Amino acid sequence: MSNLDARELEAFLALADELHFGRAGERLYVSQSRISQLLRSLESKIGARLVERTSRRVRLTPLGEQFLAGLRPAFDSIVKTIDEARDMARGVGGLLRIGFQGTANDQVMNAIALFQSRYPECATEIVEIPFSDPFGPVHRREVDTAVVLMPVQESELVLGQVFSKQPQSLAVSTRHPFAKRTALDAEDLAACSLIGVHGAAPEYWRRAQAPAATPEGLPIPAGPSVSTLQEGLALVQAGRGAMLLCHPTADYYGRRAVTFVPLTGLQDSFLALVWHRNHETARTRAFSQALAAVADAG
Repeated sequence: MSNLDARELEAFLALADELHFGRAGERLYVSQSRISQLLRSLESKIGARLVERTSRRVRLTPLGEQFLAGLRPAFDSIVKTIDEARDMARGVGGLLRIGFQGTANDQVMNAIALFQSRYPECATEIVEIPFSDPFGPVHRREVDTAVVLMPVQESELVLGQVFSKQPQSLAVSTRHPFAKRTALDAEDLAACSLIGVHGAAPEYWRRAQAPAATPEGLPIPAGPSVSTLQEGLALVQAGRGAMLLCHPTADYYGRRAVTFVPLTGLQDSFLALVWHRNHETARTRAFSQALAAVADAG
């Protein structure tokens, strides 16, 4: 073990992900030949081939697959431990990128203010993330943590503070028959088309925003799909369908041609703070604590 080189392990992991020597080199900012050299050195130390190379493709050998399964979690754990130690040595500094969907509500903004007062050496950057891709920016490391609309069932994400419990409402055109109602029940949704979400969001999340059936099993007609809230409200205004929104979002995006009718019978809306479990830092933990303090106080 003492003669293994961390760069050899990094090269193998990059090659296992990319299955291409050139792309693996680009990922590690080294040449293709350097990746090949590091892999040969690793295979020599292990005593067997880990990767099969042909003129057409690159693939792992059975031993390479087994080696990858054991190496990946161990290597990620080492990297995480080093990052945590570095953060502790430096204190909470650097830059924290916080993603949000739609609009950053008062709790989020108050948490950011509290975080900045606690850690003035750490800058914060607020990034709007796509409504149709709530988890992608976290997976791609475009943000460090994100406030997203529940539910969250991603195994690679840590579910932090869950907050902002809000009742649901139904956005409809002022010309829609429901616009004259003072309240609606979830079973009423069978009589309207719900505008859905298309994009990279997982199916379970998209179904939560536009369910296919009422709680009692009545089918809900599917309306058009959108990638942003603004697109959805434009279609609502045009009479193309209805859209489920929590009360604060309805208030924020209120339009004269759109009516928001209180809706009962569905689970309340919640927001949640998430981050990737392999990229957790002292900054993400500190912001989660700030958000929890604000949520508890509210």
